[in-house]
Amino acid sequence: MHSAVVWDPALLAYDLGGDHPFNPVRLELTIRLATELGVLDEVPLLVPDAAGEGELLRVHTDEYLAAVKQATMAGWDVGHGLGTADNPVFSGMHESSALVVGSTLLAAREIAEGRVRRAVNIAGGLHHAMRDHAAGFCIYNDCAIAISWLLDHGFDRIAYVDTDVHHGDGVQAAFYEDPRVLTISLHQHPFTLWPGTGYSAEAGAGDAEGTAVNLPLPPRTKDAGWLRAFHAVVPSLLAEFRPQILVTQCGVDSHDEDPLADLSLSVDGHRRIYATLRELAEQHAGGRWLAVGGGGYQLIRVVPRSWTHLLATVLDRDVKPATPLPPGWVDTVRKAAPRAELPLEMTDGADTAYLPWGDGDNDPVDAAIRDTRRAVFPLHGLDPDDPRD
Repeated sequence: MHSAVVWDPALLAYDLGGDHPFNPVRLELTIRLATELGVLDEVPLLVPDAAGEGELLRVHTDEYLAAVKQATMAGWDVGHGLGTADNPVFSGMHESSALVVGSTLLAAREIAEGRVRRAVNIAGGLHHAMRDHAAGFCIYNDCAIAISWLLDHGFDRIAYVDTDVHHGDGVQAAFYEDPRVLTISLHQHPFTLWPGTGYSAEAGAGDAEGTAVNLPLPPRTKDAGWLRAFHAVVPSLLAEFRPQILVTQCGVDSHDEDPLADLSLSVDGHRRIYATLRELAEQHAGGRWLAVGGGGYQLIRVVPRSWTHLLATVLDRDVKPATPLPPGWVDTVRKAAPRAELPLEMTDGADTAYLPWGDGDNDPVDAAIRDTRRAVFPLHGLDPDDPRD
């Protein structure tokens, strides 16, 4: 087996409670669906340990760690972004957050030590957590911590690609001045969506100028536009940067049905994104690919199908779009949510064909593509106006 899946039911303890949209049921339903479809047959699920304090301090401050640990005793007035509507204090917050980090670190270690070429942790992807505060449902930034660990364990060129609908701001901030890390984020335009960052002009600082790449997309962008933008920017930069490993945050809140954002991708679009990331890892990163989850708030209709496709893609067990949802999984969901309208297959029936950038230049995303290419391509020796670059 050249791929690894990190999973343990203990990861469901990262639970922000009540009717908070970041509901761990989405993870449970994904694992159930992947299991019933046979995607995880004979795949040993790697069980993580919680990250230690030394690993958490790679990205976060002592003061912040102390605040997280004390938050459940201190109540709601603890500062550091804790105790807000987005980031409520919950029982076992430090322990469950450290376990998420430990899960992504385990995936990174499996790749770094040569046991696998690919690894996936759908419970990871907490890309908004900052050095000294929680943000956007994220307590500790597992993505940034894993990248920091990889930099100390044999890697000096790491590419991070973030396909969540929200800007990958925490990871960008962690490496904004580090030329060893290329961060690329495709997201809904910050003028229209939290966190309000991720403009194309945010391109890195100092020796790292050009290694922060942002592609802000207009609301209602569909699969064809998103893929057009991705292919106009990402492959050329990866080819020039020559990463030794590809780390991807695969949030699925870009879906048309997601309640918290306004892009219009489909499950089919997500499936095609994952296949493209796998291909790019093979072409430019020696096949080394670390994938984590992220956002996604249509808990039943979208997240389980999209992330099952992610698991299948990492494992080279691609699920055909027309595959019916297994009756056992459907029964489980109907018992828990009898009024839920369930899809019938692993597809939305969407067409994911797209026109390459430079072919007509009539797509609404073209202005974003031009802005991003002009902001960063010259810094990599690429021609921003030449579709061949």
